[in-house]
Amino acid sequence: MSYWFLLFPFVSAFIGWITNWVAIKMLFHPRNPKKILGITFQGIFPKRQQKFAEKLGKLVSAEFLSFDDIEKKISNPENLLKIMPMIENHVDDFLRNKLKDEMPVISMFIGDKTISNLKVMFMKEIETLLPIVMKQYAGNLKSELDLEHIVVTKVAAFSSDKLEEVLFQIMSKEFRFVEIIGAVIGFLIGSLQVVFTYLVYKG
Repeated sequence: MSYWFLLFPFVSAFIGWITNWVAIKMLFHPRNPKKILGITFQGIFPKRQQKFAEKLGKLVSAEFLSFDDIEKKISNPENLLKIMPMIENHVDDFLRNKLKDEMPVISMFIGDKTISNLKVMFMKEIETLLPIVMKQYAGNLKSELDLEHIVVTKVAAFSSDKLEEVLFQIMSKEFRFVEIIGAVIGFLIGSLQVVFTYLVYKG
């Protein structure tokens, strides 16, 4: 048996690596359809970008950013309580300072006790009214804001170059692993070929 057969594992490793490297590149290239020998080639992501955008839009609007979930969050009493101190500060500032500027005569007859009573009354009313307002706001937002359309439009208009750059930033290690696996599998196949050929010649 010729010693050239010992090169089989390395040749197979190179073929396995280059095959996976080409496969990864073909995810993004060519950007535009190109005909070679009558066959049209185009990268998977550029070719399916519109479909991908539509699927992602449905997924985001139905699962990730559900308006029902948004409504529950913004009208949740516990969440609203967190902003009540800020509202109370504004009410207090209005009664003690802005009212004096806007209605100086009335403010002359309002003392600290009256201001405190008014503030308590206003805060109770706001605490009752705020969840209702937020629910109504969420309902109006749902009817006016087509979240699915926004996502589809944004993703469909996304640059293929930018998409490739982002995916390589996120998955560069995984892509490199796929290339290495191709080389390893190629090397193993080449080694088996050498062993098989050796046994055939020996037999």
